[in-house]
Amino acid sequence: MMKNKTILSLALGASFVLGASAQAANVLTVCTEASPEGFDITQYTAAVTADATSETIHNRLVEFERGSTKVVPGLAEKWDISKDGLVYTFQLRKGVKFHTTEYFKPSREFNADDVLWTFNRMLDKNHPWFKVSTRGYPYAESMEFPSLIKSVEKVDPHTVKFTLNQPEAPFLADLAMGFASIFSAEYGDQLLKAGKTQQLNQLPIGTGPFVFKRYEKDAQLRFDANKDYWKGKASVDKLIFAISPDTAVRIQKLKAGECQIALYPLPNDVANLRKDPKLKVEELNALMTGYLAFNMEHKPFEKKEVRQAISMAFDKKSYIKALFGEAASPAVNPFPPTMWSYNKDIKDYEYNPQKAKELLAKAGFPNGFKTTIWTRPGGGTINPNPKLGSEMLQADLKKIGVEAEIKVVEWGELLKRAKAGEHDMVFNGWAGDNGDPDNFLTPLLSCVAAKSGENYARWCDKKFDELLDKAKSNSDSKERTKLYLEAQKVFKDAAPWLTLAHPTMFVAMSKNVNGYKLSPLGNNHYWGVQIK
Repeated sequence: MMKNKTILSLALGASFVLGASAQAANVLTVCTEASPEGFDITQYTAAVTADATSETIHNRLVEFERGSTKVVPGLAEKWDISKDGLVYTFQLRKGVKFHTTEYFKPSREFNADDVLWTFNRMLDKNHPWFKVSTRGYPYAESMEFPSLIKSVEKVDPHTVKFTLNQPEAPFLADLAMGFASIFSAEYGDQLLKAGKTQQLNQLPIGTGPFVFKRYEKDAQLRFDANKDYWKGKASVDKLIFAISPDTAVRIQKLKAGECQIALYPLPNDVANLRKDPKLKVEELNALMTGYLAFNMEHKPFEKKEVRQAISMAFDKKSYIKALFGEAASPAVNPFPPTMWSYNKDIKDYEYNPQKAKELLAKAGFPNGFKTTIWTRPGGGTINPNPKLGSEMLQADLKKIGVEAEIKVVEWGELLKRAKAGEHDMVFNGWAGDNGDPDNFLTPLLSCVAAKSGENYARWCDKKFDELLDKAKSNSDSKERTKLYLEAQKVFKDAAPWLTLAHPTMFVAMSKNVNGYKLSPLGNNHYWGVQIK
């Protein structure tokens, strides 16, 4: 996603057709909230990008069962873990085919070479593709994969062995995450030889249930069902993402029959949607946290008192009521209370503007200061109304003397610029990717993530990192829980975030849609969805 509105057509295709004609052709059209950042999922972390890539085009060695956090076989049929937790051996599935398109025709089936290419590209600085990525490998870097994984070896064409430098309790679940999607080594070699490496991010190839056909920026994304998919062809013949940042527009299109699924309606609109006899609404308490990150590399946010003061100045109760109604709970810790090891004894910062003023004076700002609030247009589950939320924060900060200018930046550009550290304060959110508490901590709040840019607070605390490292290396869930309980205390005292809300996720759809399953991980997967 870029600021300009240039249409980029990446493959041949017919004109975009919605409504009754699309349904007649067995087409599933989804009204989604934003454009993907690109199609090389290793470079990105946004959920909309994962929906358009790892959930459609690709597979992983292991995957999450649809609608749950249970790890099940993917491109690996089975695996073995050594007693010391250092060696993972995967037996690969045979007969899996990569997509055949106008721009790539594979000469062989999926094998161990593809697994090695996929991971060594992210881990090995001498790999010919390592420096090709324009944005690095943020998830692999923030998860510390380069230091964790000692080697990835080909035992035979259908057996791969991962050797770790130290035990890592969530490692298997990590391999089910989008950034671990398997790419075609043959396609990578073809692009490198032709000097067209940028096409990996524009013309994707995978083994997944849908084949990429066409992308028009900020408008539409088209896929065909993969007829050779190893799990069996999808029930629909074509999949279309109709990109509409405005929530109201998505619902209008759903009601008009221009799409069969509309992602993330406003919580306050759900009751009326449920009254429509042609529609149904699914909901789930997903593993999500909305937050405001303070950039600690920008003054005065390096001062803890300033961060704590803003946390006290914001009327979070009113914010949640205005944006979510009853469909969210206040966020205290980095992850929701439905996650194991949640520290229920930690208290949130009280709403107390007077005490906030006192903290600002203590920090050397008795008359406040000037700053900026960065947010996105449109809206999604974690932030249904970014404009209203930022205006409420702006108004509350003004009461304690802080003048905050609101900057609205297109979603993909916002992520890019926040990673570069241009913001002062930025509204953001996170959906857990593997069902493990570490996924809310290491990728977002560790020192490594601060260096990679995914830690938008730029917070680096040695004690916090030590607790995470000990927890990840321990396979005893009780011992891990003790460490995470302590880590949450360190986080809350430092206040690198103003924690906002744990929302309920809603998806509206036509009643003739069957088989769609909401995921607690916040992703959307359309293989298995049927239209009556």
